[in-house]
Amino acid sequence: QVQLVESGGGLVQPGGSLRLSCVGSGNTFSLKGYTFMGWYRQTPGNEREMVAGFFTANGGSTYYSDSIKDRFTVSRDGARNSVYLQMSNLKSEDTAVYLCNLITANKREYWGRGTQVTVSS
Repeated sequence: QVQLVESGGGLVQPGGSLRLSCVGSGNTFSLKGYTFMGWYRQTPGNEREMVAGFFTANGGSTYYSDSIKDRFTVSRDGARNSVYLQMSNLKSEDTAVYLCNLITANKREYWGRGTQVTVSS
């Protein structure tokens, strides 16, 4: 079993910045052997949207959705089983619940409970 806990959300004005953190705990093998770890976001009535994250297959790659490219930066700390999302130049349309996601090598998927980001003046 893996537990993911997000933090760092809050209320910010347009143009502001926030840094989200996701810390994983539990099964070390699953935490180290993931095929994806990163961030999704969700607004009421809409499906979850992949925002940014790390794929480890085929040499590894970093994903960013077009809607946040050049404004958000995803990073990770393997020693802390953590992934981060630095968000800059935030816009009202970035308002959402941001969720941490991890998919293990045996295709088990885990979600955190999410952290609310509200961009408003």
